Amino acid sequence: MGGLIIAFQDYNPFQGYTGSPWVGFEHFATIFESQEVLRVIWNTLVLSFLQIFISFPFSIVLALMLNEVRNQIYKRTIQSIVYLPHFLSWVIIVGLTVIFLRGEGIINDVITSFGFEAIPFLTSDEWFRPLITLQNIWKESGWGTIIFLAAMAGVNPNLYEAAMIDGASRWRRIWHITLPAIRSTIIILLILRLGNVMESGFEHIFLMLNPLNRDIGNVLDTFVYFKGIEQADYSFATAVGLFKGLVGLILVVAANRLAKRFGEQGLY
Repeated sequence: MGGLIIAFQDYNPFQGYTGSPWVGFEHFATIFESQEVLRVIWNTLVLSFLQIFISFPFSIVLALMLNEVRNQIYKRTIQSIVYLPHFLSWVIIVGLTVIFLRGEGIINDVITSFGFEAIPFLTSDEWFRPLITLQNIWKESGWGTIIFLAAMAGVNPNLYEAAMIDGASRWRRIWHITLPAIRSTIIILLILRLGNVMESGFEHIFLMLNPLNRDIGNVLDTFVYFKGIEQADYSFATAVGLFKGLVGLILVVAANRLAKRFGEQGLY
């Protein structure tokens, strides 16, 4: 945390913390003046909200589906299959993506065999965000169901029995019993996810970036890397990182207060 001081300095490694000149909030002002930074922030927010509105609900839907499976052997088998991608590194995930979706990959071979033109999945701006979202769903959705399934396990079975006696269908039981029972869990996880809204996952994005999709794929995490490591602009990169953390803190506090206002327990 002490190293964050260089965000307010024109840091020079040879002069150190004490010898580098102070510039105040100059680097933070540059964040809002630079068109490149604003574009990077927009890219980050778009990818983050795609994960919140698509990947996050997908875990809930998957948990609801698994919870309805009555055959325990089949259920555990499916759980093991959907958990497995979480333990694969992003290097492997992206490597598999490249093998299947490159110009001479399996998917394009199938497409061209039907007489259509090959699709530039890996170099097209249009496909970058869908691919990132689908990769996140495949890798993390199964793992994300663990907490939701644990919350569902705590639901009183008598509620389901009473609903069945009253003639409630399976969909009605999910809507009126299961979802209200896990609502507080959903809200807490959503609040935590909002705290990372300015993060898109450095390793994942970095591996998917190339010169042809960098305009739409460069996010704050990779921007800080390029700026701080490749260009040695340590102070500006630190200012961007500090700004990212402050935004996350504000969103967590605001979302927590909003949840409490609507009668939920919240995070704290």
